[in-house]
Amino acid sequence: MLNMLLEGFHSILNFETILLLVVAVILGLIFGSIPGLTATMAIAIGLPITYGMDPIVGMSFLMGLYIGGVSGGLIPAILLKLPGTPSSIATTFDGYPMAQNGEPGKAFSFSIIACLVGGIVSVIALIMIAPPLGKIALEFGPFEFFAIVVFSLTLISSLTGDSMAKGIMSGLLGMLFAMVGTAPIDAFPRFTFGFSSLDAGFDMLPVLIGLFGVSEVLVQLENKNKNKLKKSSGFKKINYKVNLKEYLKEKWGFLRSIAIGLGIGILPGIGAGTANIVSYATAKNLSKQPEKFGKGAVSGIVASEGANNAAVGGALVPLISLGIPGDTSTALLLGGLILHGFNPGPMLIENNGDIVYAIFAALIIANILMGLFLFLGMRGFIRLLSIPQPILLPIIIALCVVGAYGVNNRVFDVGALFFFGIIGYLMIKGNFPLTPIILGFILGPILEENIRRGLMMSDGDFTPFFTEPISAAFLLLALLSVLFTLFNNNRKKKMNKS
Repeated sequence: MLNMLLEGFHSILNFETILLLVVAVILGLIFGSIPGLTATMAIAIGLPITYGMDPIVGMSFLMGLYIGGVSGGLIPAILLKLPGTPSSIATTFDGYPMAQNGEPGKAFSFSIIACLVGGIVSVIALIMIAPPLGKIALEFGPFEFFAIVVFSLTLISSLTGDSMAKGIMSGLLGMLFAMVGTAPIDAFPRFTFGFSSLDAGFDMLPVLIGLFGVSEVLVQLENKNKNKLKKSSGFKKINYKVNLKEYLKEKWGFLRSIAIGLGIGILPGIGAGTANIVSYATAKNLSKQPEKFGKGAVSGIVASEGANNAAVGGALVPLISLGIPGDTSTALLLGGLILHGFNPGPMLIENNGDIVYAIFAALIIANILMGLFLFLGMRGFIRLLSIPQPILLPIIIALCVVGAYGVNNRVFDVGALFFFGIIGYLMIKGNFPLTPIILGFILGPILEENIRRGLMMSDGDFTPFFTEPISAAFLLLALLSVLFTLFNNNRKKKMNKS
């Protein structure tokens, strides 16, 4: 294994491949940092460019786009409270408040290190455990996926803020919006009201950007003299450095987020968009100071960014070992492998080990380049905070519109963007948390599809959902999660009374 990896490094350590990796990572970071222009879009645009390239060079280029695209979302998440990609949703929760509290350098430092560590550890895990973990993931059917989603939805209770009722209502609203459009399995149109534009439902990116981006712009316009960055006359007093002790203090947070990202990334169809929220909720549940989350907690940033980059390696496990893409980005990477004449599946490593280990080496170098470019660009990113609001807010709206339209080239998505921006604004005014609505929107369709598939397999019998070992284990975890949250809430009420 080690010899193969060394040969992989030898294959890509040449001027042409490294230059293309540098270009790919930079392009990926640009795509990830502009809301709506995701890693998936970067790979889709880059895929035809690799046609005619040497397979190792072409696949290295696509891997650089993938790593940069996933990581670039942290830039607008911290600076503008705009998740550049679905994988950086939870980064907005504490990254943005930390920047507003005068510590943007610290927010970037922890985010970048979390990305770098999560990415490299996930690639090492990919190298060492791809075949066995791929086989385990293959055993997961509709009963198991249903239970995993139920467990993930119970984490809404830890993201509800002061009112659990409002949090649950927010989550249910997200699931309701996810039901608009064609139903899974039988393709029956629902809640379309005769509008053909609604047949495909609401795309996740306009929903995401509207709820977190447009709503924030509306809030800033309403309170234009508030919530400004606490900064001195210059940038010299902003702390760009974090000492080793502060990083080591979060060591368990790094490990936990990486484990969650890997585990969720391996499961096809769930992806980094869910991994970062689940990791964030878990970190908040296990924290001794959960009240600091949402106000600039370092643990929240580590949980989000560590998980989303670890999910990159996780999503590649079923792709490399079984030929099954873990998310939309890896589906395009699957197309890249086929384009270059390979047959993804259990025999890929056996028949094309040199290519596979070159890909592993490219992923490691791409992660290092990603961390390097983010650190080098940190001061420049932070200077964006000095742009006056009358100039900055229209730019944000323009980026949101371009991103929403670019997803499917539909004006309808621009309308959806502003619709959900108004929904998000009204929810903020009513003290409803936004996180549960996103979690419900992402997980609702997965829940519905798997419960219907499971019932078809069992001829309408619900029993297998509770008797299959893996499914039963996750449902038990879901129950324990709810009981743990209720216990914590009762304890807090007693402490407040006393």
